Amino acid sequence: MSKKDKKKIYKPKTISGFPEWLPEVRRAELLWFDHIRKTFESYGFCPIETPSVEELDAINAKGGDGGADVDKEAYVLERLHKEDGDKEARLALHFDQTVPLARYTAQHFNDLTFPFKRYQMQRVWRGERPQAGRFREFYQCDIDVINVDTLPLHFDAEMPAIIWEILSSLPGMENEKIQIRISNRKILIGLLEGLNIKQAEYVSEVLRSVDKYEKQGEEYVRNSIIELSLRLELGKEQGKKISNTIIEFLNTKNIANVKSLSDTMSEGITELSFVMDQLSHLPEGSVVVDLSIVRGLDYYTGTVYETVFVDDPSYGSICSGGRYDDLASNYINKQLPGVGISIGFSRLFDRIRAQDKLPKLGISPADILICLPEEEARSTMMQAAQDLRGKGYKVETFHSPSKIKRQLAYAEKKGIPYVWFPPFSGNSDHEVKNMLDGTQSKTTPESWDK
Repeated sequence: MSKKDKKKIYKPKTISGFPEWLPEVRRAELLWFDHIRKTFESYGFCPIETPSVEELDAINAKGGDGGADVDKEAYVLERLHKEDGDKEARLALHFDQTVPLARYTAQHFNDLTFPFKRYQMQRVWRGERPQAGRFREFYQCDIDVINVDTLPLHFDAEMPAIIWEILSSLPGMENEKIQIRISNRKILIGLLEGLNIKQAEYVSEVLRSVDKYEKQGEEYVRNSIIELSLRLELGKEQGKKISNTIIEFLNTKNIANVKSLSDTMSEGITELSFVMDQLSHLPEGSVVVDLSIVRGLDYYTGTVYETVFVDDPSYGSICSGGRYDDLASNYINKQLPGVGISIGFSRLFDRIRAQDKLPKLGISPADILICLPEEEARSTMMQAAQDLRGKGYKVETFHSPSKIKRQLAYAEKKGIPYVWFPPFSGNSDHEVKNMLDGTQSKTTPESWDK
């Protein structure tokens, strides 16, 4: 074959930020999904799934900074070859599940029963730089409770209880020390009110600075507040006073030691104390008050959560969320308060995978491989497979008559725990081999039980 006629081969490669697993890892991933789904449903949450895309107008309606944050993160959908008259992109892959939930609740409002308890386990897409624990395509597992006009506070306590139950029992997570850190945004907002700071821009900027407290440190927060005070013409001395008060506040570990400076602050302290009392049944240290937790998004209005690895807090939050007063005001003229929490599934899963702590699963989900000793035994093999599947077993049949040694090697490589031998010529008995301990015994499809 000449160089001219030689077929050009495209060399496959992984796309950065878009994870792709081998079968045994994917099986572990599905095992996690099943575990999370089962726990969500045990608390009465119902499943929904929304399209991968939302209209840009719907996304921008919920985005902050006039949609600037959406522009940084969203992947838009366009045709590769535009034709004359094609409009600008109007669809985008959703970058979280909050916008789809808000739109879904507003759109189906008359068909839903409130309080609406939903869970959603889907991929989301976000245009950020891939790195350890950060992907462009990843799964989130969310739960939210939404009601009309008011939402009982006990739901704020139910969220971390569910998350603790899930994370403390995920396969491979048994020895991981995790901690759910809880606060209430009203406390810090009320503190600023008590300091006579009511400018919306100031309050919002302080909350964003405090949200970076753990990563950036005390000096970052202090300097940010002083710079903000200068920019808004409050003066350097006032900025120092405010920053000192806030730093002292953030270092307070016991909610009982927080002195209220306003009605808003008192309300936040009362709510946080209630939530912590409701969680007193959880192991000591699993749920703690951390007044530096505020969450950077402005739609959170009360209780907020972040979950970290105790031995590796720098890894960042693996599960977060909080309460919001009005989920869907941009989509419907109804007051819809809610509370929700989201497991950063792919971020968490990849960490446990990288540490080789996932359960060791075989390539195949099959319980049994049925051998084919000779072509004449095919009908017997297929009947045995049908009988065993009827009993609930997952069964693979070998694809062609081959040496038994080859078929056993195939089962071992795929991690199939039992190999079934239908009757050989002149032998009326079925036999089954346990690949784990090497034992082999006579049996029948009707009587066998692993």
